[in-house]
Amino acid sequence: MPTAEPPGWPAALQGWIAAEPVWATLLISGALLLAASLSFVLTRRYLVALIGDLGRRTRFTWDQALHERNFFRRLAWAVPLLIVRTGLPYLPLLPDEVAAMLQRLIAAGMLLVIASALGSFMAAIGDEYARRPQAAARPIKGYLQAIVLVVYIAVAVVVVATLIGRDPLLILGGLGAASAVLLLIFRDTLLSLVAGIQLTGNDLIRVGDWIEMPQFNADGDVVDIALNTVKVQNWDNTFTVIPTHRFLEHSFKNWRGMQASGGRRIKRSILLDMSSIRFLAPAEIDDLGRFALLRPYLDQKRTELAEWASRHPEATGDPVNARRLTNVGTFRAYIAAYLRNRNDIRHDMVFLIRQLDPTSEGLPLEVYVFVADIRWAVYEGVQADVFDHLLAIAPEFRLRVYQRPSGADVTGLAGVAVGSA
Repeated sequence: MPTAEPPGWPAALQGWIAAEPVWATLLISGALLLAASLSFVLTRRYLVALIGDLGRRTRFTWDQALHERNFFRRLAWAVPLLIVRTGLPYLPLLPDEVAAMLQRLIAAGMLLVIASALGSFMAAIGDEYARRPQAAARPIKGYLQAIVLVVYIAVAVVVVATLIGRDPLLILGGLGAASAVLLLIFRDTLLSLVAGIQLTGNDLIRVGDWIEMPQFNADGDVVDIALNTVKVQNWDNTFTVIPTHRFLEHSFKNWRGMQASGGRRIKRSILLDMSSIRFLAPAEIDDLGRFALLRPYLDQKRTELAEWASRHPEATGDPVNARRLTNVGTFRAYIAAYLRNRNDIRHDMVFLIRQLDPTSEGLPLEVYVFVADIRWAVYEGVQADVFDHLLAIAPEFRLRVYQRPSGADVTGLAGVAVGSA
């Protein structure tokens, strides 16, 4: 672009410029650079600070978000570029080719400034949206990052076209021919964009969700969902960063349903020594009547057994023909009554005290209930209290809890054998 005639110069000044073009070029260049530098300093130090102060005094939050994301500071770079672009026609000895190149460089710089400011603007939108209640359920950070990525790619194409003096459409056509290479380069980004749309669109994951993904040793709360990564803070306070597209390739567990239900499951068994399981004698049943929690159960069973015996006279001849209570069945009834008497156990959710298949280590008696508090520490405390009590009360039902022999057991047996010998 050829250099224009300097407009508006006084006649005397024009004469001096014509007589001393070298000095005029140096002086005007120095003044131009000085004006650009001063304008940049004044804009960033005072104007941007003034805008920030005004933003903090208003009741709106979006202007504060723009200031925190340096939107105005990045726009400040446009001021010196505009001053330099405006002053270029006033340099008398500036060749037309150099002037045209400088104009293209300044135009490219302006595009980069706009792209950078737009990135800050999108980040500010994300910050403002994050303050809304629905932000955790519908995060938009990935979409905003995708928009910024597209803008930067478009700006890069236009900048290159501007610098080489070509039509941007020609460069886009060349990129279309190299689409296979571009797809290879941006493969993970495109997959992550699709995965992010599916994760947020189907409400599969939110910020704050507790997820487990054993493939990546992730077990903790989601703290950030971005375009390319999902950041998880594990319970040991370490962080696991998972590529977003991996959520389409691997399964993961989301504990949000448990947290929303208000109940946290206990699913634990007591292994009972099967050699200690037997029928209860009438005297033992009377003795168990000491348990206030068992009295309704024992009274009901006595009534049922008496009615059954009246209809089956053969039961009175031999105990093997009679219906009798077992210590394990009575213990199971006690566990149910004990848990129903606790206020920290949910009675409106699944409530099971069941036997599992016998194993070589004994009969598993499983407690399958839900604690009324989902907090980890409270849940573990309730679970420990329940099994502390059950393990301690089992001998009252003439039941033994199975435990593999330890070194002390073997030593004790050896001592008995030596003493008896």
